[in-house]
Amino acid sequence: MKHYKLMRWHVWLGWLIGVPIIIWTASGLLMVVQPIETVRGNHLRSETPVLDAIQPVPPLLDGRQAKSLTLQQNSSGPFWVIAYADGGKRRADAETGALLPPVSGAEANRLASAARAGEAAIRSVTLFAADQAPLEQRSGRPSWQVIFDDDARFYIDADTGETLAVRTRFWRVFDFMWGLHIMDLQTREDTSHPILIGSAALALLGSILGFVLLFTRHKRRKTS
Repeated sequence: MKHYKLMRWHVWLGWLIGVPIIIWTASGLLMVVQPIETVRGNHLRSETPVLDAIQPVPPLLDGRQAKSLTLQQNSSGPFWVIAYADGGKRRADAETGALLPPVSGAEANRLASAARAGEAAIRSVTLFAADQAPLEQRSGRPSWQVIFDDDARFYIDADTGETLAVRTRFWRVFDFMWGLHIMDLQTREDTSHPILIGSAALALLGSILGFVLLFTRHKRRKTS
């Protein structure tokens, strides 16, 4: 009788956890089809320019408190990235210390082309405010979205000119599958929520019951 009760529980749990298990398995399989470096578009990034041999001048802060100062270089030359204590960012000329204006559309076009390996035509350049950034951008920064003809998308920080992210067509498929895998299609970042925890707990319980049934069935065969 105990064996049949366990079987009944196992069947009911199977109905409950069948769909999540299929989703986890299918999404996990797709996510490992390609190396993560390819998914992230590392092959589309050009080599980072070596910093010019200059004597950098500290940037002007205009009375604001800086959290960090980073010396970088892109196709336009060396520059400071100022991260302010209040959360804002700004760039400054590394040779004069003067603050530089926000990145224009034409400059974003040029920076994205330089940041990309090889030659590719640009289809569109669109500015997004920080609170309107596409989900795939992820950084929460104001940015220029530069889309190439092969649908690769480079996100250029609108304040600093840094390359925030490179998104390929397959990355977007990967990201959707990741959202399914953690059962969070809204932000695709929450890996600890009741639906996921509950589904995982039921799947574990179902697996344990199945394992126990192997022994109870074997025991019943011995006694019969």
